[in-house]
Amino acid sequence: MIAVYAFATPNSVRVPIVLEELGLAYELKPVNVRNGEQKLPDYLAINPNGKVPLLVDSDGPEGKPLTISESGAILVYLAEKTGKLLPRDGAGRARVFEQMFFHLTGIGPAFGQLGFFKHQASEPMPLAIARFQTESERVLTVLEGLLGQRRFAAGNEFTIADIVHFGWLWRRDFAGIDFDGRPNIARWYGEIDGRPAVKRAIAKVIALVPAA
Repeated sequence: MIAVYAFATPNSVRVPIVLEELGLAYELKPVNVRNGEQKLPDYLAINPNGKVPLLVDSDGPEGKPLTISESGAILVYLAEKTGKLLPRDGAGRARVFEQMFFHLTGIGPAFGQLGFFKHQASEPMPLAIARFQTESERVLTVLEGLLGQRRFAAGNEFTIADIVHFGWLWRRDFAGIDFDGRPNIARWYGEIDGRPAVKRAIAKVIALVPAA
């Protein structure tokens, strides 16, 4: 059995999406990061980094339990476990990793920092906002160009690279980013958002948030 510790965050949503796409059974365990539950001793005991998501697979490699953090690593693990959503070798596999790292080191941090300085900083920081606004626009321009040449992020097949990109683009409102003037991203996003597995995953993740 697979357990996923998660909340309604850009990084968390990737894991239920890949599990739904792969048709694997799993249990979602809420970790309310708004209340700081990711820093409680019981959670830190299984994930010392104190973040979500976290995956616990009772049937890991060689039948042994495996606990793994970091959404990108989790997606690679699940893709390799099933042999799906990731080419086995060659240029296709390299392109998937290229796009994953592009997001995890570029788009994700830019969006996260932009949202933080816009909404959560203790005082206005216009220079920081301008810096991360510019960087967010730059990396989206790169992605727009790529999606003008390919149906999906890493080529003509849907892969875990698309799931990684989707997370922060799903939560783009936090950074105040939209798809205006980016028809290729809008087309791609609409196709991913319309997938039944993606819809199921989003509904389950949203349900983790307590009612106001």
